Amino acid sequence: MTNVAVVGAQWGDEGKGKIVDWLSVRADVVVRFQGGHNAGHTLVIDGRTYKLSLLPSGVVRRGKLSVIGNGVVIDPWALLAEIETLRGQGVTISGENLRIAENAPLILPLHGELDRAREQARAESREGTGRIGTTGRGIGPAYEDKIARRAIRVCDLADRTVLEAKIHELLLHHNALRRGFGIPEIEGRELLERLAALAPRLLPFAEPVWIRLAELKRAGRRILFEGAQGAMLDVDHGTYPFVTSSNTLAAQAALGSGVGPGSVGYVLGICKAYTTRVGAGPFPTELEDETGRRLGERGNEFGTVTGRPRRCGWFDAVLVRQAVRLGGIDGLALTKLDVLDGFATLKVCTAYNLQGQLLHHLPAGMAAQAAAKPVYEELEGWKESTRGARSFAELPANAVKYVKRLEELVECPVALLSTSPDRDDTILVHDPFAD
Repeated sequence: MTNVAVVGAQWGDEGKGKIVDWLSVRADVVVRFQGGHNAGHTLVIDGRTYKLSLLPSGVVRRGKLSVIGNGVVIDPWALLAEIETLRGQGVTISGENLRIAENAPLILPLHGELDRAREQARAESREGTGRIGTTGRGIGPAYEDKIARRAIRVCDLADRTVLEAKIHELLLHHNALRRGFGIPEIEGRELLERLAALAPRLLPFAEPVWIRLAELKRAGRRILFEGAQGAMLDVDHGTYPFVTSSNTLAAQAALGSGVGPGSVGYVLGICKAYTTRVGAGPFPTELEDETGRRLGERGNEFGTVTGRPRRCGWFDAVLVRQAVRLGGIDGLALTKLDVLDGFATLKVCTAYNLQGQLLHHLPAGMAAQAAAKPVYEELEGWKESTRGARSFAELPANAVKYVKRLEELVECPVALLSTSPDRDDTILVHDPFAD
C-alpha cells in the first residue's frame, strides 16, 4: 500500500475537502503541508457540514491522526478558534489526534494588517488593477518573514527569553513598514504577553512531527497528504503574481512535512468538471454571461473562507494538463459533474490563441496570460441527472463521453468521480491507496 498526496489541479476550490474525507477512511494519518487559514475545505458528513481552514480534513474522523506540517503558516488564534468550533459540533480534538510541527511559522496580527494595507495601496495607486486578490489574512507577509529568517515559530513560545528577542528582531522590520503605510507601531511588550498567554494552549500539540511521520511510515501506516489551493496558484508555476505565497504542487508535501520525496506516493489531482477562480488574475475560459452565472448558481460557487463569489468558466484542458505535468499527477478526481446536467452543449478549451499563435500551454508572462484566448472544442451535453450516481453504469452516455474526452486532453486518467457534495456519491475507478 502507498501513501497519497491530494492537490488541486486548477485555481483551488476544486472539492478537495470531500475527496480527502472520502480517502481518510482508509488512511491512518492526514497531513496539511502548506498554506494557512486562507484555504477552506467544506465537509458534509451524515448531513452535517464542517468548515475547515487550518485543521486537516481527517480531524473529524475518529481514530485518525491529524498533522499540521512545517510548511503551513499558522494563525494561532484562528487555529484555537477553529478547534473550539469543531468541539462545539461534537468533534474530539486533543494532543492524541492532532499534532503540530514545532518549526511551523506563526501568523501574527501584524501580518494581516500589513497584507490589507498593501492591497489597499495597490488598489489606490493603480485604480484597482494592481490588486492581487489576497484574502488579507497575513499569509504572504508570514511567508516573507519565514524566508527572511525573522519568523516566530511554534517552538519559540516555549522560551520567553527567546520569544522576547525574536519579537524585537521582527518589529525592527515591521514597525519600519508600518510607518511607511501610516499604521501605528506595535509595542513589543504587548505582543509578547499575547503570545505568552496562548502558549499553554498551543504547545501541548507541538512536536517534531517529522520524527513521528518517519515512525508511522516505518510501521506501515497509510499517510494522506492534504494540499490547499491549486496548481495554478503555486508561487513558482502559477499565474504569477496572482498566486498564493507557497508551493502548492505535490513536491511540497515532502518539504512541508519533513518526509523524503519518495514518501509522497500516489499523487491525486482534484479538478472540477468546469473551471472556477476566486480573486484577481487571468482566466482564459471565464464566462461573464448567463452561462457563467448558471454554473455559479448551480455549483454554489462561493469561497469557503471569504464568501466571495467565484468566477466561472468552461473546463480548461490546457491548464489541467499543465498541472498534471508540473505536479506529477498520477490520477484525477473529477468533481461537480452534476453541475453540467442539462446543458445542451459543453465547451472545453484545448489550446490558446495568442495574437494568431496557437499555444498548448499557459505562458509565464503576465501580459501574455491576460491576452490568451481560448480555442474551444464543443461536446454534446446531456439532459439526464448525474447527481448521486455511484457507478459509470448510472451515468448518461454523453456524460461518460465527456469524462473520457477530458482524460484524453489532459493526458491523465480519472481515478475518482464525484457527483454531489455527499461523500458517498463518489465513483471509484482506481484506488489511489492500492498502488
